[in-house]
Amino acid sequence: MNHAHEFARIYQAQAVLTTNPGNLVLMLYDGATRFINQAIDADSESDETVRIQRMHTYIVKAQNILIELRANLDFNAGGDYARDLDRLYDYYIRRLMQANLQKSTEPLNEVIGLLGQLRSGWAEMLLKQSANEPVCSVA
Repeated sequence: MNHAHEFARIYQAQAVLTTNPGNLVLMLYDGATRFINQAIDADSESDETVRIQRMHTYIVKAQNILIELRANLDFNAGGDYARDLDRLYDYYIRRLMQANLQKSTEPLNEVIGLLGQLRSGWAEMLLKQSANEPVCSVA
């Protein structure tokens, strides 16, 4: 492993450890989106075995992020909002499973669109929070 790659990995780990929980959720949304995009890109792979393997790998990485987000919902603090997020995450995970089984990009594109909307809403909530406006806490 070269030094630049190692420094980048250390920097990324440090960024995760020092960010606030709200920004960490944004980072996780971005990571899931990046992996889904990589799965979509892998669909154009000419070698069928490589295509299937790469799509599977990236879809599972995105699923794991969503599973972790879902597992860390605080239903006591978040109430109905946390329950709504739980249902959304469940839907996204099921659609990713479907994409993985069928090696289809249609569910991947759907999840990217929905996740993008969720990310935008979350980012807006964080902006309001930083402006000291009252917001709910679920993460």
